[in-house]
This record gives sequence, C-alpha cells and structure tokens, in this order.
Amino acid sequence: MACENDEQKVNAFFQKKMGVDQADSIESYISQSGIMRARLIAPVFLRYQDSSTRIVLPKTLHVDFYDSLKNIESKMDAMQAYYYENKNIVYLKDSISVYNIKGDTLFCKELTWDQNLAKFFTEKYVRIHTPDMIMYGEGLSAPQDFKTFEIYKITNSEIRINQ
Repeated sequence: MACENDEQKVNAFFQKKMGVDQADSIESYISQSGIMRARLIAPVFLRYQDSSTRIVLPKTLHVDFYDSLKNIESKMDAMQAYYYENKNIVYLKDSISVYNIKGDTLFCKELTWDQNLAKFFTEKYVRIHTPDMIMYGEGLSAPQDFKTFEIYKITNSEIRINQ
C-alpha cells in the first residue's frame, strides 16, 4: 500500500501564515537621540509580519521634517509608501512632492527615503520648481531637509526672469 499526497495541498498546509496588523488614521513620530525629527500622518497603516517586517501606507502619507529647534524645515507627500524596518528605508510611489522652507518643490513618481542617511534619492524623472526656475531631469539626491539637491541629468530647464 502506497501513500500519496497532493503536493499543492501539502505546501498550502505548511505555508507560514502571514500576519497583518492594520491601523487607521495614524500619527507617528520619528526621534533621534531624544529629538523629534519627523511627524508622519497616514489614513491607513498596514504592518506585514513575514520574513522581513514591512509597513505599507497604501492611501497617502504626509511627513513634516523638523530641525533641532522643532521648526518644520521640509514636508513630503506621497500617495503610497513601503517601509522596510530591517533596512530603515521607505520607498515612495505616485504623486510625490517634497517642499522646503525656501519655496523649492520636488515632484516625482518614485523616491527612496533612506532614514539612516537622512537622504532622498531616485534614478527616475524629477521636476523641481524654485522661485527662480523650473528644472527637469533624471535622477536626484538630496538631504531630507531638501535645502540642497543634485539632479544627475538636467534637461529642458527654464529660468524665470522677474521684471
């Protein structure tokens, strides 16, 4: 007498069930050495407990970044965010904008926020509006305060002349 099992049924039986925690209307704070550095606001928060804990913010994310005196130095908005706790990296997607106190604004569709380095970067298309010009390009690196930025491949930029 032989014993036979359906391989798919066996795999499904032993497959680890992934836990998902959900919270609505969250407000969270990031601090460094006891100093508040950022405030995050999102309508939906999903934490997946699988091989690497990840957090998904599927319905918008807003972040205010603070200086050491608790003044807002930049703001960021995105339609979606994916945070990997083991890497301390947030992948932002769709309708991203980053504003600084000088009035500069970054617009892009994909952006990575490395919290360990306190930097934003992308290899994708970007558009930056400043009080004096509009810049277009591919690829960008900037500190999270967005006081400075580097565009890797600048294309078709415009300088505004105020008369």
